[in-house]
Amino acid sequence: RPWEGPASAYFTVFRDGDRVRMYYRGHCPEDMAAEQVTCYVESADGIHFERPKLGLYEFEGSRDNNIVYRGIEAHNFAPMLDTRLGCPPEQRYKAVAGLDSRLFAFASSDGVHWTKLQDQPVMTKGAFDSLNIAFWDSVAGVYRCYSRAWTGGGYAGVRAIQSAVSKDFITWTEPIMNRYADDAPLEHFYTNATVPHPGAEHILLSFPKRFVPERTKLAGYQEPGVSDAVFMTSRDGVLWNRAFLEAWLRPGLDQRNWTQRSNMPAWGIIETGDEFSMYVSEHYDWPDCRLRRVTVPRNRFASIYAGAQGGTATTQPLVHSGKDLHINYATSAAGSVVVEILSETGQPIAGFGASDFEPLFGDELDAVARWKGRTLGDAPAGPIRLRFHLKDANVYAVRIGR
Repeated sequence: RPWEGPASAYFTVFRDGDRVRMYYRGHCPEDMAAEQVTCYVESADGIHFERPKLGLYEFEGSRDNNIVYRGIEAHNFAPMLDTRLGCPPEQRYKAVAGLDSRLFAFASSDGVHWTKLQDQPVMTKGAFDSLNIAFWDSVAGVYRCYSRAWTGGGYAGVRAIQSAVSKDFITWTEPIMNRYADDAPLEHFYTNATVPHPGAEHILLSFPKRFVPERTKLAGYQEPGVSDAVFMTSRDGVLWNRAFLEAWLRPGLDQRNWTQRSNMPAWGIIETGDEFSMYVSEHYDWPDCRLRRVTVPRNRFASIYAGAQGGTATTQPLVHSGKDLHINYATSAAGSVVVEILSETGQPIAGFGASDFEPLFGDELDAVARWKGRTLGDAPAGPIRLRFHLKDANVYAVRIGR
């Protein structure tokens, strides 16, 4: 559409009842232009999206468009649904947006009409010319904001991710940089796409767009840099596990995705049946700039794996509380998953050994583990460990519950 363009980017998406709401930057003549706009689309299934005719802002003589905000802050306007109990109805939707060293807070009662919560910025430490996001962390009981910073301060060093927390969305703690293991490489993280894991909200997931500014792939292209996306997790929101240093999403065969700021994951994960739907912007700064949906089977972001030779993995001590063990797994036709229950000190528990287990083979998102007809709920109470024996198999997730 005329009010969109080759620099359309910074998508945010969330489910709201029977609708999926998505927001993104449209017209962007330059970073500091007051003519920048934020656009809105919606969907019933997270796959087919429509542009509602909102009639709020005029663009080139017409209000027949889906623009929900115009101004400098539209450069990276990032809405979210506030799920906090007790949230005022007039602030049911919130957003952060800004540029340079000013990040502002916005609110809306309907997700369409937006106002600033205050004239002053809510955060001034950072370099906010990227997709900064915020959400309510129901486990920690705080709002979290993840934003752009540089390791050298200002715009010096390497692009990095910082975070702050708040109880009211107005007063935020001093931002602190994400922390990683000492051997993690220092890389440019252009965005962060940090979100609670659906169904396991105590785990935070992040899908930063990794920017490599010193590389240029497409001969004659005017802007340097190439990008992909990586994957990392956290339990406290500050210390991040980068066990997987490889790309989570590669540019692929499409040569237009090998240019500067493409391959940018949107903020948000939508549950669509047995899949997680995620969205990635492609062809940045090309006339056919676009958004692609990618899918991940439910809870299958990572796994433990063993090849045909087999292998084992043992958990930390855990308490089962008399409930079943559910396993998300996949094997080859000849592969298998076997689980034995150990005491906290690693000793076998009679009746729940590897020889008692009914081997799993196939590909299931939710299989109940059984030992000669018995389940984990029949095991002795108290802390236990689980030892997995895998052969040409992946185990993606385990859950204790009904």
